[in-house]
Amino acid sequence: MSAAGGKSGRTAGAVIVALALIAVAGVVAADAVRLSAARTFGPGIGPSAFPWAIAVGLAALGLANLVVALRGRAPAGEPVEIGPALWVVGGLAGQIALLPFAGFSIATGVLFGLTARGFGRGPLWLTIPIGAVLAFALYVLFTKALALTLPAGPLEKLV
Repeated sequence: MSAAGGKSGRTAGAVIVALALIAVAGVVAADAVRLSAARTFGPGIGPSAFPWAIAVGLAALGLANLVVALRGRAPAGEPVEIGPALWVVGGLAGQIALLPFAGFSIATGVLFGLTARGFGRGPLWLTIPIGAVLAFALYVLFTKALALTLPAGPLEKLV
């Protein structure tokens, strides 16, 4: 492959990433529009404030990425190692599968442990319990201090 062919492939990939970021920004913005217009935290701050901020940020990143790509200045990426990525994706899938019956702490502990494994850290028998303890602390903070509702499982029913 010639240097020009490699650069055009890089440009196409960067344009695809830019368009994907802009599309995700559109989805987040559409979701923000559907949120309640009730203002609960003061003037101008409501439940849609953060989704709008995220949508604007994603759109700005997408547009900046598009400009860089169209100018032909997209950097060459390194090859992706599939093994670590599968650990992280597996952790997310495990969390989603476990949330309804295992609760927030255990499900997030699995996510933490598998993600740590994907990044080359610690054995699962150690990282999953560490993640569960950290997630349990977050559960207590969110449910008691902020009065938010998170999925409860056996650990959460202790408090």
